[in-house]
Amino acid sequence: MMTLTRDRAVDENLGLVHSIANRFKGRGIEYDDLFSAGCLGLVKAVDRFDESRGLCFSTYAVPLIMGEIKGLFRKSGTVKVSRSLKETAMKASRFRQDYINRTGVEPTITELAKMIDVTEEQAVEAMCACRQPLSLTVSEDGDDEISQVDIPVESGEEKLAEKLSLEQELSQLSENDRKLISLRYYKGLTQSQTAKILGTSQVQVSRREKKILGGLREKLA
Repeated sequence: MMTLTRDRAVDENLGLVHSIANRFKGRGIEYDDLFSAGCLGLVKAVDRFDESRGLCFSTYAVPLIMGEIKGLFRKSGTVKVSRSLKETAMKASRFRQDYINRTGVEPTITELAKMIDVTEEQAVEAMCACRQPLSLTVSEDGDDEISQVDIPVESGEEKLAEKLSLEQELSQLSENDRKLISLRYYKGLTQSQTAKILGTSQVQVSRREKKILGGLREKLA
């Protein structure tokens, strides 16, 4: 950043890192690790930010911070379980097995929660932590052929990152191109209505719009 020293810029934006890291809490990675990765993204944002482009720093920094944090999940391969949850899971597993040995049946979640003195929600979480992770590449019916299991995930963070990335790319378009996209996709005007405002033809708007969208898709891919 041009008007702030590197250290000062990082210090003044640590709250942004905390805000983003908090969104990923409880997903299998310790908060300190999330925060450290976010700080790395913040430093990269500070080093690369160019005020002359007219962007707000937070708009530029958020995708980089999120990218570093999400990288932890990609590198970890499997979901990490916190130490406290591991201890609860081991305790739940012992009590469950003792109950089965004594009664010959599985304890209910309510019974298990009472045994280990936790809430039913915590008991469910502990039992899930005991299970082996599901492979996303599985063989069906004992065949040698391996197929991939696709699990759809709705992520508000990803939507936010995509929105901010899109805004960043739009800010780098020419004034006429930004106006065209604004009229078409933010104000919902037709190509003919947009052409009248821009003083051009519908065919020219269609061609230019197609070229702009193609460029945006390529940059955001």
